[in-house]
Amino acid sequence: MTFPALAPLADRAALLAALRQDQLVTATAALGEHRWDADLGAGTLTFTSETDPNRRLVARASLVATIAPGPRSLMWAWAHPQGGSDPVVAGIRDYGTTYAIAELSQPELAFPADADADLDAWIAGAAHQIGAIAEEITGRSPYYSAPVGSGTRAVFLLEAPIPPLTVADAVTALPRILSDLSLSDARSSVWDLARLAGWSMQWTDEAYSGASVSDASGSATFRFDEYARITGIESQLGQSVQG
Repeated sequence: MTFPALAPLADRAALLAALRQDQLVTATAALGEHRWDADLGAGTLTFTSETDPNRRLVARASLVATIAPGPRSLMWAWAHPQGGSDPVVAGIRDYGTTYAIAELSQPELAFPADADADLDAWIAGAAHQIGAIAEEITGRSPYYSAPVGSGTRAVFLLEAPIPPLTVADAVTALPRILSDLSLSDARSSVWDLARLAGWSMQWTDEAYSGASVSDASGSATFRFDEYARITGIESQLGQSVQG
């Protein structure tokens, strides 16, 4: 487990985060072998093709946090000299203050004791957790997690030139993504996916056994079992149903 007190926020945003990461991976993979460079002063993160430097993907970037094995801690960017003036990351601190979540409103978080087993893997998992939380709180996506030396990882929140996430995009990608994604409450994740993606959504009945989402690209109905797990997705693409 990463930071237990922050798990509910990350779990709620898990579907949206996974789908937006998939879109970012697709966009950067189109560059072939590539590198990334961050310019915190300019507030940008650039992915550049190794074979053709003219092929680039430039995103507005906010540093969210750094996670370091040396001090065994996470430092929020709003407390960092290079990230403190960004209103996007200051909003994470303000959210923590408003909802009394100390882990968001204190500058630095110590690693929990269970981070000892495989520290590199734990830090990578924590970076994904923090990225999802940042998306949940700010509504901006996707995030990008990158190694920055000595085992430290940085988490950036991006405004990247990738298309908005549509219902059709999600329906196409979800069978592949769900096979590798563990959702603690898929019902809440679907609700949050619709909210963050700007889709219409309606529950199919008072038992919340299904959720119908729609946008201009089409509609889809998620079916849940008694444990709030997704049991099926029925879609009608190319025809939207506004709720």
